[in-house]
Amino acid sequence: YKYIDKDNENIKYSITPARRALLNTIRFAEGTWNNGSEVGYRTLYGGDIFVDMSKHPNKIVVKGYSSAAAGAYQFIPSTWTELAAELKLEDFKPSSQDQAALHLVNKLGVLMEIEIIGLTKSTVGSLAKTWASFPNKSGQSEYGQPVKSIEEISHFYKMNLRELRLSL
Repeated sequence: YKYIDKDNENIKYSITPARRALLNTIRFAEGTWNNGSEVGYRTLYGGDIFVDMSKHPNKIVVKGYSSAAAGAYQFIPSTWTELAAELKLEDFKPSSQDQAALHLVNKLGVLMEIEIIGLTKSTVGSLAKTWASFPNKSGQSEYGQPVKSIEEISHFYKMNLRELRLSL
């Protein structure tokens, strides 16, 4: 799922190279990147795979922590329900997950900043409020979970964005 949507009228957020690189970076941090494979969109917290993408799987997994997070962006059921209602999403397919993740980034107030200047320490800190694997300003998880370093996240984002722009 490295594609760039150009003119799909059924979506609220167009997928530009900067947005796709951001989505891929969130997947990298959350452990669902899998070299861009679609299987990341079917990943439960802890790494198991689910099949039915008609809805959020809503399955609690106990693996160090207890979580029902699922999908490429590890949405918890309550967050998914809220986003699906706001965006009128009818399934849990990759395009719906992408839209929901971008909507969350937009709600955090950093989507346009990332679009214009890229992923910065400040925007990563804002994303840490939603994604446990992103470091906050002090380099820790907001949720006491393992995090990627700002350097790892920045490097992945820059390399992925470069690759996406070269493929246009």
